[in-house]
Amino acid sequence: MAKTSSPSSSLSKEEKKAAKIVARAAKKERRGQIWQAFQTQRKEDKRLLPYMIACLLGSAIVFTGLGLLLATWWAGLVFGLIIGVLIAMIFFARRVQSNVYKQADGTPGAAAWSLQNNQLRGKWRITPAIAGTSHLDAVHRVVGRPGIILIGEGATHRVKPLLAQEKKKIARIVGETPIYDIVVGNEEGQTPLRKLNASLMKLPRNITAAQVTDLDGRLSALSSRVGQAGMPKGPLPAGAKTRNVQRAARRR
Repeated sequence: MAKTSSPSSSLSKEEKKAAKIVARAAKKERRGQIWQAFQTQRKEDKRLLPYMIACLLGSAIVFTGLGLLLATWWAGLVFGLIIGVLIAMIFFARRVQSNVYKQADGTPGAAAWSLQNNQLRGKWRITPAIAGTSHLDAVHRVVGRPGIILIGEGATHRVKPLLAQEKKKIARIVGETPIYDIVVGNEEGQTPLRKLNASLMKLPRNITAAQVTDLDGRLSALSSRVGQAGMPKGPLPAGAKTRNVQRAARRR
């Protein structure tokens, strides 16, 4: 049987060298981004470094103690340090994520940003800003295995009528497919931004993956006919001027 050459074996020495340089540059850039994120978080979160050190030392002490019982304390120390580094990095990632959500909370477009940038497990179709107001309140549509989820963000007294209007409009097309509505916020009966994605994952699975694709296609066709609101698809920077966005929304 003839041997099949792998793609890497067909590359010339120059191409392999160039590929290694690109890979090293990508790793260096990734390390730089992590270091920059660490420095930024450390300045804002004074407890970050002590907690990370505690994770490292705590793990080292525990596994060294276990190693002493097995007469291999040095192996326990090495293993404990490795586990400690992993725990510290996980803790760091969680603190960064928490800080990002804290800064985005209450910002127009934050819910759409959360849905689009924090991957949901499974088959989901996200359409931001299917409806909105001149005050930057917005309704986003998510189609997934639970059915259709309408997510509103903004002032409750303005968002709820928007949700009801969109729910009525969609119900004419989707029939008996379940339609859920969620209002993002920190008041009673609302879903905090940081818990939005988790709330979607907890919903029951009511339709198949094929039905998700079909529903999204039908709803996208409806949106293209009606036209979507000119709302932001991510959090607006602090202090950003919203006059132009509001003017565009009023024209719709």
